[in-house]
Amino acid sequence: MKAVLALIALYVVAFLVAVGSASQSSQPAKPDAAAAQEPQGKSPVTAAIAPAKEADIRALIELTGATDLIQDAADKSGGQYTERITTLMPDKDRAQKLSAAFLERYKTHFTSDEMTDQLVRLYDKHFTADEIKGLLQFYGSPLGQKVAAEMPRLTQEIQTAGQMVSQRAAKEAWQDLREQNPDLALAQRADRVGRRRP
Repeated sequence: MKAVLALIALYVVAFLVAVGSASQSSQPAKPDAAAAQEPQGKSPVTAAIAPAKEADIRALIELTGATDLIQDAADKSGGQYTERITTLMPDKDRAQKLSAAFLERYKTHFTSDEMTDQLVRLYDKHFTADEIKGLLQFYGSPLGQKVAAEMPRLTQEIQTAGQMVSQRAAKEAWQDLREQNPDLALAQRADRVGRRRP
């Protein structure tokens, strides 16, 4: 059970990192001399990770389908920005043109390789080389493959269930406060009436 909860947490972290990194770059540009000193085939983000461990982490990321999850998260994030543009602008034709231009530029700035490098760094930070090997064995098994296939849907359902419970609790808490504080209910009604008037 702890392993499943840890995996859920990893998928949530992966999603949040993907969304967060879409709007900011992670590494400043390196001078040519420093770039020449880096090992071939390693990014600046993963240069300090042991090559065998990095290879195992990259295999794990591929095996779990995290690469697809990253791309899905990036697509959703880009879509959310375009929705925001559409709601903010009264001129819908111009909003659509700006949304299309934004998506085009967004795709040139977001690279799944950069995001994968960030995931490699995070897995390296949270797991030892032996733990990564254990995860590889698990995800190589039929149960591990099922977990990898089901985890994105499970994570979405967990988020939806959490939102529903949270909204219900907030509504009930607000009702409790209104019952105990009649002046709060009156102020809320007055606020609603004030907003309806032109």
